Amino acid sequence: MFKDLRETIEAYKARDPAARSTLEILLLYPGVRAVARHRAAHWCYEHGHKFLARYISQRTRHMTGIEIHPAARIGKRLVIDHGMGIVIGETAEIGDDCLIYQGVTLGGTGKDTGKRHPTIGNNVLIGCGAKVLGPFKVGDNSRVAANAVVLSEIPPDSTAVGSPARVVRSRGERVEYVKNVEQIHVTDPLVQEVAALRAELNELKASASA
Repeated sequence: MFKDLRETIEAYKARDPAARSTLEILLLYPGVRAVARHRAAHWCYEHGHKFLARYISQRTRHMTGIEIHPAARIGKRLVIDHGMGIVIGETAEIGDDCLIYQGVTLGGTGKDTGKRHPTIGNNVLIGCGAKVLGPFKVGDNSRVAANAVVLSEIPPDSTAVGSPARVVRSRGERVEYVKNVEQIHVTDPLVQEVAALRAELNELKASASA
């Protein structure tokens, strides 16, 4: 446990330019406290002490603003930057060396049973406000942009942006269909839907007057 904590503190030093000392990180960073307490809650959960596990996780939520279900599996050296508003669901899994910013949700869609939450690979960055929803994988070394809504699998070494999210870079190269996106004359799907309804209404009027 102490080895994991030491590795986590070193990860914060490497990833957070505002981190000044080991003591500051250990005592004042809510992400460190949340993950350390989660590991205790997860141990309790795995050994059948589920009420105690939930008690620890809920107390941690009130203390840090970070809610991690005690059944979730978290790898080594996870860095949670700022952390407020993070939610990690019951069947979520997070690999090693990941970086998660505030407001991230690793949740479900409400349509799945069993495995309901995402699996996050190693060395994945998830930007602030991003939502990753469903039982799929975000591949190793991938990046999820701020406020993206990810509803399907992201391959390794990719960057996903938007809502719903789509891959715009893969293995350092821009995805082909993104290169040709028209940035000015973009068709609004709402306008298309209104036009279709108007056409249908005109057809009904024409048939009624015939």
